[in-house]
Amino acid sequence: MVVAVTLLGVAASAETVRGTPMEVASIYLSPDSSSNKLADIDRGREVVILETSGDWLHVEAVVTEEKIITGWMMKKFVVQGSTPNGDRIVFGVAVESEDQASQRHGRRGAAQDAMRLYYRTAEYFPNSPLAAEAMYRSADIRWQINKADVMSLPSAKEKESYLRQSMDEQYMREVMKKFPGTKWADLAAFHLIENKICGDWQGSSKCPEKEAEMYEKYASEHPQSPAVAEALYDAAWRMSALIEMYKTDGESKKSDESRGKAIVLAQKAVTQGPQSDWAARAQLLLFMIEQNIPTYGNGVE
Repeated sequence: MVVAVTLLGVAASAETVRGTPMEVASIYLSPDSSSNKLADIDRGREVVILETSGDWLHVEAVVTEEKIITGWMMKKFVVQGSTPNGDRIVFGVAVESEDQASQRHGRRGAAQDAMRLYYRTAEYFPNSPLAAEAMYRSADIRWQINKADVMSLPSAKEKESYLRQSMDEQYMREVMKKFPGTKWADLAAFHLIENKICGDWQGSSKCPEKEAEMYEKYASEHPQSPAVAEALYDAAWRMSALIEMYKTDGESKKSDESRGKAIVLAQKAVTQGPQSDWAARAQLLLFMIEQNIPTYGNGVE
């Protein structure tokens, strides 16, 4: 029998024992695989364990975000917070799911599986050395899925960021709150800049000015971030774009200032991440600036 309950009710008890399936698992009416099957539950979904009977668990299972049912499932499919090496197991299944999502003919829904499984790793094993990375990976997958939807909307081309839909920042901010001072918090903070940049510059110098300032500020405030070289390159490229924009507007002094600033920022990017792709791109940017090759506008092929 399907029983409708709320997520609040599921989490109400401090003694609640929770778990998550590592494979798609079936929920049955009784602890017998020959009984009526009520539903299948995906990897990374949550189950609340009500009782145990031999190889079976009586559970309240989150089938979808809106639907929870009660029934029985095989114990062997479920990892709980008390499972030895449970953090590594759940993280491992998340990694496998993420790999599936990256493959052209990978498993359907694998990205969502990975997103949930990474989150369960951090949620069930908060003291695990994998917790911070797992929470960030979950937030990153959610962000990319959300971004694909946002960028498909007509409003994505609006110049002002406030005129378009933003990516949901909740989970990135959760990483920053729970794991401050880590590289994962730094990476989460880097994502948030995307909600502040222009959709389309529309030839306005205010957009690259504002964006360059944001990326440079990020690099200054997060000097140990894995994204610092990328942030410096992003700032440098925007300053290089201003070289031509200011020339077009007849502001030669501002154009020269932008050129000098772009060179300094690009050189910093090379220094901060000498072996990174961003250092190589910054080196190319320096070459183009030195050769007076436009990096933005009609002169760019």
